[in-house]
Amino acid sequence: MNVIFTVTHIFGVVVMVFSGLMSTCLLTSVIAEDGATMAFLQGTSITFLSGALMSFLTRHSPKKVSRQAGFLLVTMCWSMASVFCTLPLLLYLPTLNFYDAYFEVISGLTTTGATILSGLDQLPMSINLWRHELTWFGGIGIIVFAVAILPILGIGGMQLLKSESPGSVKESDLPPRIAQTAKALWQAYVIITIICIISLHLVGMSWFDAVCHAFAAMSLGGFSTHDASVSFFKSLPIECVLTFFQLLAAMNFATHFLAIQKRSFKPYTKDMELRGMLFVILSSCVFCAFVLWHYNTYPDFLTALRHATFNLVTVATTSGFMTQDFNRWPIFVPMWMLFLSSISVSTGSTGGGIRMIRTIILMKQARLELFKSIHPNAIKPMKIGGSVISNNIISSVMGFIFLYFISIVFLVFTLLLSDLDFMTAFSAIIACINNAGPGLNLVGPASNYSVLTDFQINVCTFAMLLGRVQIFSIVILFIPEFWKK
Repeated sequence: MNVIFTVTHIFGVVVMVFSGLMSTCLLTSVIAEDGATMAFLQGTSITFLSGALMSFLTRHSPKKVSRQAGFLLVTMCWSMASVFCTLPLLLYLPTLNFYDAYFEVISGLTTTGATILSGLDQLPMSINLWRHELTWFGGIGIIVFAVAILPILGIGGMQLLKSESPGSVKESDLPPRIAQTAKALWQAYVIITIICIISLHLVGMSWFDAVCHAFAAMSLGGFSTHDASVSFFKSLPIECVLTFFQLLAAMNFATHFLAIQKRSFKPYTKDMELRGMLFVILSSCVFCAFVLWHYNTYPDFLTALRHATFNLVTVATTSGFMTQDFNRWPIFVPMWMLFLSSISVSTGSTGGGIRMIRTIILMKQARLELFKSIHPNAIKPMKIGGSVISNNIISSVMGFIFLYFISIVFLVFTLLLSDLDFMTAFSAIIACINNAGPGLNLVGPASNYSVLTDFQINVCTFAMLLGRVQIFSIVILFIPEFWKK
């Protein structure tokens, strides 16, 4: 019972934080006179009072957060807090049902970037800002989850960054306390976001569009203020700026913090995971451009390179912007893009999927097994960046990847059972569990997820949550042994 009280108390505080976030959109609506003021006034009031009530009634709860409470809190913060975030959408758009509103909010908070809304260009400024604030705040949540919540679950923040990014970020390089580390990474996130906003404005975006698209780029959320997404601007400079900052957001923010702190690019050159990510993504851009050129999708190689680079980077980094309907491209290219969304981004970034370090560990383990089959008596530990990887980390990675793939299989078959075609079902689950945004076929970049039924929407919503909390945080709640003392 103490666990429930503790979780409820902290959850109440989190809900009040969301009401504060909502109030910024209320102020925007009042200034812009965009017609959504009452929706945000009511939403803010209900959210704040609910959070205050939960926090007040459980104010005497134990302050120590157990492992059980930690896992439960993570799941509640992502899933239950989103219910309150739907209020502005439901109050302003009465024709929108709860499942669709919840999908939109979860897509924002998990930085997925999939949408069920159309007519984005005509939405009130405050509603569009709310969608983008959710993605940006969700990006902060992911960073805090990595360095502040995971230690409660038995994996220290610095331990996580050290073990998952061996050779790049050392414990001694970061502030010693978890709260200080979270603050340091948050500062790097804010500084780069401000630079992104200014850069987008300088290349032609209005201040409002620049703020919204910078929020979406840095969180790798992929929301836009236009139905046509980035293709609305028809601007190569805008595409270049967004490509650059999406790659930055897909890097470890601990690396960014060290680079800012030391005023040096040296932390980037030492980041082994970053090198792997850039090699895979940039080489794929060139190769896919050749494929598009070979199949005469575009008249010349440079045009093919432009469109392949932007759209591949945005999918591979699990962002979700688009400038082209890649659903019409030769099937190899969009399928390869979805595959990259599973493996490309770095640990400590705002992206989703398996993460590059787990990909590297998986590849090295496969190679090690081949070596042992040739030399069965040899003892050869796995090394990455000069550091020996313990068997505990290897086992954890193998367990995660197994759960990742079995989750995809289960969810794809669930959608197939609902009479959805295979390509739509498969691509929707891959895009949602990797928090990547658009899929293929019915949920391709020229369409959105509004074509799905309520049941299919709910399955995709669950996939987004599952991917964002790294699967374990939800799955472990259903294991009876976990709740035993």
